[in-house]
Amino acid sequence: MKPFLQLKASHQLTMTPQLQQAIRLLQLSSLELQQEIREALDSNPMLEQDDGQPEDASAPNTHANSLESDRVSLPETDKNDSAESSDTKENEEQWQECIPSELPVDSRWEDIYSGLSTPTDGQDFFCRQPATDNLQDHLEWQLNLSGMKRRERMIGLSLIESIAPSGYLSSSLSDICQLLSTELKNVTLEEIRTVKRHIQHLDPTGCGSENLKDCLLSQLELLPESTPNHCHACEIIHHHLDDLGCHDYARIIKATRFQETQVKNALSLIKTLNPCPGSAFHYEAPPYVIPDLIIKKQGRSWTADLCNHVVPRLRINKYYASLVKRGDNSRDTSFIRNNLHEAQYFIKNLKNRNNTLLRVAQQIVKVQQDFLNHGDEAMKPLILSDIALATDLHESTISRVTSQKYIQTPRGVFELKYFFSSHVGNSDGKEYSSTAIRALIRKLISEENCRRPLSDNKIVSLLNQQGVKVARRTIAKYRESMKIPPSNERKQLA
Repeated sequence: MKPFLQLKASHQLTMTPQLQQAIRLLQLSSLELQQEIREALDSNPMLEQDDGQPEDASAPNTHANSLESDRVSLPETDKNDSAESSDTKENEEQWQECIPSELPVDSRWEDIYSGLSTPTDGQDFFCRQPATDNLQDHLEWQLNLSGMKRRERMIGLSLIESIAPSGYLSSSLSDICQLLSTELKNVTLEEIRTVKRHIQHLDPTGCGSENLKDCLLSQLELLPESTPNHCHACEIIHHHLDDLGCHDYARIIKATRFQETQVKNALSLIKTLNPCPGSAFHYEAPPYVIPDLIIKKQGRSWTADLCNHVVPRLRINKYYASLVKRGDNSRDTSFIRNNLHEAQYFIKNLKNRNNTLLRVAQQIVKVQQDFLNHGDEAMKPLILSDIALATDLHESTISRVTSQKYIQTPRGVFELKYFFSSHVGNSDGKEYSSTAIRALIRKLISEENCRRPLSDNKIVSLLNQQGVKVARRTIAKYRESMKIPPSNERKQLA
């Protein structure tokens, strides 16, 4: 077969860099968009932030005048610097003279350094101390102050190293004893338990426990025996902790022969204990959300508007833009021309992003007027295709616009995706959103009898009476998504 040349015409769709930038800006959150704008301002000299003031056409002259003023004031600055350096040398000489060569043993800091600044009244000295890094450092600091012997201190350090962030031991005492046997001779489990008991009484109380029962009992030990219901709480934790976890109060009353009021008061005391003592040192920074839009009421209806203070406004520098008119083909002119085109496209894409976001938000608010007036129970079912059809946009565009975009409403700050939910249809043709059904379930559970909580089947029958027909597995799925325990775990004493 002979080689030959063949010409073929074909069509291919390629996204331009400007279109790629528009799509990327559309799916950025407010914080990511602010970072993108900062990078654009740093890399493109044609862009500048619009602070609302008119741009001065004589910007280069003003810059030259400022440079000239800097040159004129330079000798005076040098004089000030020389004066400051001489004052610094004099202060250092006085400091060296104030320090004695030998200090008496029984001297105090105030006697030698009386001229130094001290904390003023109303300022806490401990506020200046650095915060403890983690739970292990805090426990080790207290262990060093306890005055233990070297052998006990080594056992204590090994126990502290085995404490997980929750406050419990991550290794068994036998494993810790086996590890310590290589460093300490004749170490026994009894010694380790004694040191562990001491660590459990440090702050926070209960750290170093092997299990939940050990943690709660160690916290009760530090309470005075005269505490009301102290003995009852110890009895319940020591012998009936599993029944307490299952909320089987009838079995606890039958086994202990306590009165119902005594069990209730003992449970109140147990609830004051901390089942996770290390949680105080496990800090997670709360996520901060900056709303992109805000809902305002105009007359009897609600409308959405952009938060203009979230994203800074940009404009093109007129002085640099005027340099393009020189008409030469130098590298500088080409550089300015390319940056001018990039700046124009960037500002245009920002405006398109804001307009698209506002169109979608206004259509969502138009559909969910009942939610803004009455709450989650009045949320209407809504999907992406409904908004896409109303705004004449593609579903992928709606998905990008509503992702990581937040709106401030009178009922809180929500992500735009929160207003989209599936629907559950009934025989009469009326549809309910999944958000509204969750709100109804939450309302029924909040109004239930704590002694006889509502089961999933009972919730199904109550919803059927209101015209909402859902299956029991749907109720269980929605209840678990709201982190509501089942009926046997919601049972409480009146």
